Amino acid sequence: MIPKIITFLMFNGEAEEAIKFYTSIFQDSEILTMVKYGEEGPGEPGTVQHSIFKINGQIFMAIDQGNGVEIEMNPAMSLYVTCESAMEMETLYSKLKSGGAILMPKTELPPTFREFAWVQDKYGVNFQLALPEQQ
Repeated sequence: MIPKIITFLMFNGEAEEAIKFYTSIFQDSEILTMVKYGEEGPGEPGTVQHSIFKINGQIFMAIDQGNGVEIEMNPAMSLYVTCESAMEMETLYSKLKSGGAILMPKTELPPTFREFAWVQDKYGVNFQLALPEQQ
């Protein structure tokens, strides 16, 4: 079942690559549907017309915009990820920052977080990664 409100990401030609990347680094993730533009367009043939995918059990949608105008992501909108272990935190941090940017390096934020970081991945999507204190 598709939730009533879903995060929808618009890419500039790299939606398929980004979706495959996210579904490979997060647990409980898979591509549910992916429809690509054909020769008739309006987008570039082979780019993503529409996709539904799941990362960490949550449903997302994504497309490659087809109007020829580059659309940038920005840090005003980010995906907040609660990590379950230091290993998960380190894995996501190192993979998401690769080719991207560190907006806030890994740091302790007591008393709530053992570790917290904010990164922008190589696709421009922003992630806040949080490892809470023991629960």
